[in-house]
Amino acid sequence: MAGGVRSAAPAAEEAKRSWPEVVGKPIEEAKEAILKDKPDADIIVLPVGSPVTRDLRPNRVRIFGADTVAEIPRIG
Repeated sequence: MAGGVRSAAPAAEEAKRSWPEVVGKPIEEAKEAILKDKPDADIIVLPVGSPVTRDLRPNRVRIFGADTVAEIPRIG
């Protein structure tokens, strides 16, 4: 019971939801890192400050930047 809950928790915690380590890196390098962790990611690159929809999509990852990543990419 309690052991079962503990064994399920690490699997959920392992799923990455953001990539702070790619901030400041080139966009293409960031894409590769994200796809390595989440191969089914639908990556969208946008200029900083771009308006975005507020809907949540579990496979979408937005990267904000021009040549380099300016903000932490997150699932949503």
